[in-house]
Amino acid sequence: QFPMGSVEELGLLKMDFLGLSNLTIINNALRIIKKVNKVEIDLATIPLDDVKTYELFQRGDTTGVFQLESAGMKRYLRELKPTEFNDIIAMVALYRPGPMQFIDSFIKRKHGEEEIKFLDPGLKSSLESTYGILVYQEQFMQASKDWAGFTGGQADTLRKAVGKKNIDLMRKVKVDFVDGAVKTSGAKKETAELFWDQLEEFANYCFNKSHAACYGLISYWTAYLKAHFPEAFMAALMTSDADDTERLAIEITECKHMGIKVLSPDVNESYVEFAVVPGEKEIRFGMAAVKGVGVGVVEEILRAREEGKFLGIEDFAKRVSTQKVNKKAWDSLIKTGAFDEMADRSDLLFNLETIQGFASKIQKEALSGQTDLFGGMASMASIQPTVALTPAPVKHTDKERLTWERELLGLYISAHPLDNYDAYFQEQTVPLVEMTQDIDGKKLTIGGLVSSVRTIITKSGTKMAFLKLEDKTNEAEVIIFPNLYEQVGAKLVQDAVIRASGKVSARDRDGNLNSDVKLIADEIQLVDDQELREYESNGRKMVKPKAGPVVAVRKKSTYKPGENGGGFGGETQSKPAGPGVGTSTHSGPPPTAEVLKKVYVHVKNPEDQTALMRIRQECAHFPGLSDIVLVLGPEKQSAIKMPFRVDGSDELVGRLVKILGEDAVVLK
Repeated sequence: QFPMGSVEELGLLKMDFLGLSNLTIINNALRIIKKVNKVEIDLATIPLDDVKTYELFQRGDTTGVFQLESAGMKRYLRELKPTEFNDIIAMVALYRPGPMQFIDSFIKRKHGEEEIKFLDPGLKSSLESTYGILVYQEQFMQASKDWAGFTGGQADTLRKAVGKKNIDLMRKVKVDFVDGAVKTSGAKKETAELFWDQLEEFANYCFNKSHAACYGLISYWTAYLKAHFPEAFMAALMTSDADDTERLAIEITECKHMGIKVLSPDVNESYVEFAVVPGEKEIRFGMAAVKGVGVGVVEEILRAREEGKFLGIEDFAKRVSTQKVNKKAWDSLIKTGAFDEMADRSDLLFNLETIQGFASKIQKEALSGQTDLFGGMASMASIQPTVALTPAPVKHTDKERLTWERELLGLYISAHPLDNYDAYFQEQTVPLVEMTQDIDGKKLTIGGLVSSVRTIITKSGTKMAFLKLEDKTNEAEVIIFPNLYEQVGAKLVQDAVIRASGKVSARDRDGNLNSDVKLIADEIQLVDDQELREYESNGRKMVKPKAGPVVAVRKKSTYKPGENGGGFGGETQSKPAGPGVGTSTHSGPPPTAEVLKKVYVHVKNPEDQTALMRIRQECAHFPGLSDIVLVLGPEKQSAIKMPFRVDGSDELVGRLVKILGEDAVVLK
């Protein structure tokens, strides 16, 4: 409970232990490999120059690989084309806020595309292994000894100063370092100071090499297992993420990319966890991951299965305890396809009460010993109770079955509701994965399945909505302002298929670009089965707009409640044929995007409650994206940014001017 400094002063050692789920994934993968592949692997003895593993790194196929699965890291791996373990260590250390700027040079120097330079010949011994680029703490410690004449103790003091970002201590050490480089190695003072400046920048987030090597080794182990035993590794990975449906969706997509089929649960093949189907490139969904089916239920099924596989529904009902596997568990297993090899899901659901009644009766009789009365009479076998399934009068649709999978597994397994929409969406929309920050402010048309709808009441009492939209590539948020929501709100329900047009917004509250990209909709159209049947393919794939220059400001919303619209102006894009369910129209040409400005309101008398209330009421009618700042007092002594935003339109400015006067409202 004491901080590190106090513990050190007491002469004790403080240790931090990092718990990594990746170690559990590795352990589970080794267990699966031993059971399915009959191979026992000792990670300590696997070669660090395995060709198959480096080929995986070079392709950037590192989803699930420790530390190396971000999009940026995958791109750098494809460019670097690592060939040795030191390359992996370097990438783990370089992909940090401090040294990240040197990654491109590191890659070019490795491939001989950029000259390897050293600020001073005396730095060659410490930086040669990383092509003249400072990557590790150990390197500047070595440089301080070889180049600046530091003792081991001084080098460690430097490490502490840089590693802990202790600016005061660094300033003290700087003098000794620069003087030492000049005296020991004859370096120019300017060169030593330049190296020191780089060192300070490096201090933003620097690794020691031993730390990076430990991380790199775990990265290598996970990549080795994925390269050589892909099914076992992915099963272990999905078991670890069984409660995280977003991660599971990514991992199932990765399985498809690897040629591995992820199958629905099956009472004869599934286990508690995700399991490899021996001899096949297939993974069975773990039964415990099904909602309504706990570990206890699965353990009872596995206990009964030890006697042999279930021959059918009747056999399952006889052998599996009705006390441990209740109706809810039966229902969930049926709906997710766990009995598909035995009977149709609709028939099973229609006969579920009959099946359970049969199971309960036969198990009670077995416990009471009644069946033993005729046990030795072969002639009585024909009167043993059986269960006959009555065909369901109405069969469930494919869409209903997929909805069950989504509800109970968290994602679609056997198919995807948008499978029939592939051609339509390729030609009429841009995939969600391509809606990225580089097209901020551009007009875009996207489409997909509504996975959730969140509505809010605005301060003016109107409704607006935030949709979570997903296609087969990604998911995104769509914002629907009140005027458009009034037209389409009733039809925006979960699992509806829609096409949405609007403007891309990738800015945070301060106007900075970020990865949280949204679409501000000005038109929504439902895509129903009839439109899909009548749609005639044109063979032309819709492409995303070209990226514009990155600027440090947001675009101004032109949304005005009360107008016939609510859309956002911008570049025009040809719209798909067919009228929209809801369309935000504008009188005249669409307004051009402007720099987002703030509204400054000078309130000379902060005690004037009437004026303040009128300002608040007017702003409530103009929601938007511009900050509003109240500047208080005759001498503008203080300012307050209001906890809401406005659209910054001329109309709002005009109304505020009427309240406070011509010189009291500024838009800038």
